[in-house]
Amino acid sequence: MPIRYVHTNIVARDWRRLAAFYCQALGCTPVPPERDLHGDWFSAATGIDDVRVQGVHLRLPGWGDDGPTLEIFAYSHELPRPARGVNQPGLAHLAFCVDDVDAGAAAVIAAGGQLVGSMVETTIVGAGRLRFCYAADPEGNVIELQHWR
Repeated sequence: MPIRYVHTNIVARDWRRLAAFYCQALGCTPVPPERDLHGDWFSAATGIDDVRVQGVHLRLPGWGDDGPTLEIFAYSHELPRPARGVNQPGLAHLAFCVDDVDAGAAAVIAAGGQLVGSMVETTIVGAGRLRFCYAADPEGNVIELQHWR
């Protein structure tokens, strides 16, 4: 059975603001159309009565027109969000390879994100020299910015 990775979904409080962040800071591009999903079929799929979701898919940089997307959705019915951290079980972060980690971190901050820890450079035995940092988007989702030498 052939398998192809398609997208990762982030549930946002403000999907337009979060999509703008990923476009501005990390070079993602919108893939029309914007989504407005609702009705019995969507309630059945999600298991949530009378739910509506709105949002957009963003093409991830570096993969071309057929590459995977970041799907950013906002639900009409939202659960409280627990604190996020790099060590939280489950999906922990999205990683982006950049030419300049410092410039990438500055772009994240300029677009409304923040650094989570410190900038680090180290050698990973068998893999090479790595410079990276963890950051967070405006809604607290963790992002890794990395560059290998």
